[in-house]
Amino acid sequence: MFDEKGDKYLDCINNVAHVGHCHPEVVNAALKQMELLNTNSRFLHDNIVEYAKRITSTLPEKLSVCYFTNSGSEANDLALRLARQFRGHQDVITLDHAYHGHLSSLIDISPYKFGKGKDFKKEFVHVAPTPDTYRGKYREDHADPASAYADEVKKIIEEAHKNGRKIAAFIAESMQSCGGQIIPPASYFQKVAEYVHGAGGVFIADEVQVGFGRVGKHFWSFQMHGEDFVPDIVTMGKPMGNGHPVACVVTTQEIAEAFSSSGMEYFNTYGGNPVSSAVALAVLDIIENEDLQGNAARVGSYLTELLNKQKAKHALIGDIRGVGLFIGIDLVKDHQRRTPATAEAQHIIYKMKEKRVLLSADGPHRNVLKIKPPMCFTEEDAKFMVDQLDEILTVLEEAMGAKTDNVISENTPCRTKIPKEAHLELLSEGAPEQKESPSRKRNGLCTEKRSLLSKRLKT
Repeated sequence: MFDEKGDKYLDCINNVAHVGHCHPEVVNAALKQMELLNTNSRFLHDNIVEYAKRITSTLPEKLSVCYFTNSGSEANDLALRLARQFRGHQDVITLDHAYHGHLSSLIDISPYKFGKGKDFKKEFVHVAPTPDTYRGKYREDHADPASAYADEVKKIIEEAHKNGRKIAAFIAESMQSCGGQIIPPASYFQKVAEYVHGAGGVFIADEVQVGFGRVGKHFWSFQMHGEDFVPDIVTMGKPMGNGHPVACVVTTQEIAEAFSSSGMEYFNTYGGNPVSSAVALAVLDIIENEDLQGNAARVGSYLTELLNKQKAKHALIGDIRGVGLFIGIDLVKDHQRRTPATAEAQHIIYKMKEKRVLLSADGPHRNVLKIKPPMCFTEEDAKFMVDQLDEILTVLEEAMGAKTDNVISENTPCRTKIPKEAHLELLSEGAPEQKESPSRKRNGLCTEKRSLLSKRLKT
């Protein structure tokens, strides 16, 4: 990225520009379709039909009906409508620190938002503990954190039934982003789905931030939990159009039929219009043609390895967690108490910006550095980012008088089971095979054309 002065920045946080900023194939797809035809989605067009076929081919067979929207927020709002219409239930179980969108219906189920403002938790909303095995209620020393966290959901359902309430849905990001880059322990989703289905509810997997190959091993993040776990509804957005407003809800035939039986026709003026669908199709082509899913696996593994070496070196790093190009660095003031290093995290992101590296902090204590770059992120980019981080941490720890004697080794035994693919990536030793990315060549060309941009993004 370049600012208005022409200074170059390394973008480590923009999961919206999924295939890279200003990708010429995305730009050309939009331009070509706009020159030909754009209209509202009441008129059927080949692009929306083709996209529905392409996107459902990446999902389990039972997820076969698509509803197109303009944003992840619209998609999650529609998912709630589908869930509530399905059995006539109203209550929703969400995770603590979750964020699912800016609409009123979604602020209601987003503790990340309503917990900070004047809004209070609504009676129909039930908040389950985040399945965080580093900082949560059940940690890595627990014999079975997945069952323990799932049992919390079971207790919520039982308590709701005692009060005469009925569960419509459980909603969760497949990997929690705003909550601090949290990967649920293996089998957690399966157990939760069993309890929710038993209560007549549905499982909504929010893939708005973490889908489209970001985890590397799979196209969708929920798929790393195993073939025996299939959500009832999947929502997607942000990266779907590489910044163009397009999103989607995919569900089962049974849920779709229950929704249509209400007599209230679903219609969205712009959702899935010809231009939006053309852009979304171009994004799918680029992910495949430039092997960006494979790139996420390779570069993500390499970056995780580099960061684990930094963890062994720096007392401020308490935990490195993530899969593919979705990684969190949990900063702590001491390893024993795991006290969040909030001020230090803010200091680091500002210092990184001075070094032309864009990062941000999130989590309930805003002490987790989150890394979720465009999928064309390279090993060179990863090395540069980590080198800058190393320099800043070294200076900061010297100023704090920090000692590395209490740094926990990256080889400390951990009994927590995470999804198999995630486990393999986190424990990967040695640099992955070097492979030139087509996106590197294309990005090199883009930098030469930056002076042609009439408007530059200000950071």
